[in-house]
Amino acid sequence: MSDVALRMEQVYKKFRKGEVYNSLRDLLPALTGKMFRQQELNESDNREFWALQDVSFEVKHGEALGIIGRNGAGKSTALKILSRIIKPTRGRMVVYGRLSALIEVAAGFHQDLTGRENIFLYGTILGMTKREIASKVEQIIAFSGIEEFIDTPVKRYSSGMYARLGFSVAAHVDPEVLIVDEVLSVGDFVFQRKCVERMKEVICSGAAVLFVSHNLRTVAEFCNRCLLLERGRLMMTGSPNEVIQSYMQSTRIISHDDSRAVEISQVRIRNRQGESVRFESGETAWVDVEVTARRPRTKMAVVLFVRDESYYEVFNTSTERLGLGSFNLESGETFACTFELRLNFANGTFHPFVAVYRYDTETLLDQMELTSRIYIGSESDVRGAVNCFPRVVRHEVLRVTSGASV
Repeated sequence: MSDVALRMEQVYKKFRKGEVYNSLRDLLPALTGKMFRQQELNESDNREFWALQDVSFEVKHGEALGIIGRNGAGKSTALKILSRIIKPTRGRMVVYGRLSALIEVAAGFHQDLTGRENIFLYGTILGMTKREIASKVEQIIAFSGIEEFIDTPVKRYSSGMYARLGFSVAAHVDPEVLIVDEVLSVGDFVFQRKCVERMKEVICSGAAVLFVSHNLRTVAEFCNRCLLLERGRLMMTGSPNEVIQSYMQSTRIISHDDSRAVEISQVRIRNRQGESVRFESGETAWVDVEVTARRPRTKMAVVLFVRDESYYEVFNTSTERLGLGSFNLESGETFACTFELRLNFANGTFHPFVAVYRYDTETLLDQMELTSRIYIGSESDVRGAVNCFPRVVRHEVLRVTSGASV
């Protein structure tokens, strides 16, 4: 038996921009309008585009493959082809065994049916038998965490409740291949972690998981391999660290220009192993910075600051404020420094920035957002910006004694 769970072979997918007519009622008025405007339906209007071009990859049993890329890169198109929702224009895809997919929050649900009834409907769509669903229905409900509303029509559900129920069904199909799109982002933090743990169980059972997400921290933590799509083409395949670094390098924010007297020529964030994608809360990190002068400049400092997921500043320091004083550079010279940080952040994604600043004149000389994000994970469920490393040192139930006043 092959260890390959699914494979895409030189897959192309073409779409057409503009109107889509799903019925004769829509098509006839559109054709009439085009006749009066003297427009022709032909191929010369260049409205066709390739959503995927020559994409090939495979996923083995017991492996998690992450797919990342900008919006419009072709990620969801690839998953819909693998899920047999749409067909490729050219090429082929092969899936070995039962496939379970969660691509759109409301896919497979009927609005007027209750959550319990939709478990049977969606489970049947995913290939489960009625007996199989009945044997797992209580497990599915318990996992979803919406027991209180399970007999309510799903049209009254929030998007988070949709995601909970949809993932719960998809994850209990016992699939050989599980495909999960960005839909999990609508769930709360506890449920997202619960889903990741469930997907790890699926992998341990020998199944393969395809995971598409903009949450690069989860991709780095969860996936064995990663691939990067850009404008429908496969740009890179490799370890999550390598692929995420390449992706962030291509999307970094730099504010300097050629007219600047000094520029931030290099920045790197790393742990003891030299990696720079994911850190544990409380872990030590080092930020290496180099500043190069095009023209002589004096009284400068390197500033390091960190913003949270909402880009609110949660940390700020500089070489001058840490006691090193200011530095001067002649044309062509480079100043290098390394900040050592203890990352006492809570779970989340943080954005580090570096700037060159002159304090006495309040002049910003250059600024750069690091190509690496700081993805913080923690064994304890702490939220917010900082981790105070809490623990419960006392817990008891206090009861009112007889005769005591209330």
